[in-house]
Amino acid sequence: MKRDVIVACDFASREATLAFLDKFTDVKPFVKIGMELYYAEGPEIVREIKKRGHKIFLDLKLHDIPNTVKKAMSVLRNLDVDVTNLHAAGTTAMMKAAIEGLTREDGTRPLLIAVTQLTSTDQEAMEKDLLIKEPIDEVVMHYAETAKNAGLDGVVCSPLEAGKVHDRCGKNFLTVTPGVRFADGDVGDQKRVMTPAAAKAIGSDLIVVGRPITAAEDPVAAYKRCVSEFCD
Repeated sequence: MKRDVIVACDFASREATLAFLDKFTDVKPFVKIGMELYYAEGPEIVREIKKRGHKIFLDLKLHDIPNTVKKAMSVLRNLDVDVTNLHAAGTTAMMKAAIEGLTREDGTRPLLIAVTQLTSTDQEAMEKDLLIKEPIDEVVMHYAETAKNAGLDGVVCSPLEAGKVHDRCGKNFLTVTPGVRFADGDVGDQKRVMTPAAAKAIGSDLIVVGRPITAAEDPVAAYKRCVSEFCD
């Protein structure tokens, strides 16, 4: 998959989401549909955005016992999304079961990627709350290798770790990186962040950008700026 900017449509309703997407008259951004929107509107919002011509990253971060995840993925595979995900912490067995559930009868499936550590998590939180004492970089690398060995297509990681993931897992192993902010922007609740240009330089394949675009005074201009900095 070529380098691209994914816009995080973290809106609470169909109306707000479509009003935002209506601003883009000459381009169809790659769209992330996360928990808030999916739980508010259900699978129909996925179908509607897909019909509009957008590629979709369905960001539900599944994490449960293998059989439950397999069954959930067997439902999601019919939504015709381009990418979906789960938590690598769910173990190899869960990730392999997810691939089984996501694969359609004709052998096709969306790309499946694993969340390593959330970009809101730093070393202190990982040690204090999760009782993981290893350096966060090594934890991310271990999760990435586990995901690759389970047959997944890539991982969600911070831009700080994207290049290292490619070094460890190969250039074709996809790195999808949230935590991207403009140099003159607010980092919000993110801890491990980087600019679009820096994310490009370090090896991110896809970046996920939310508030710097969705909350901008001119979202289309902000999106085009991000594409220019990351893709050109």
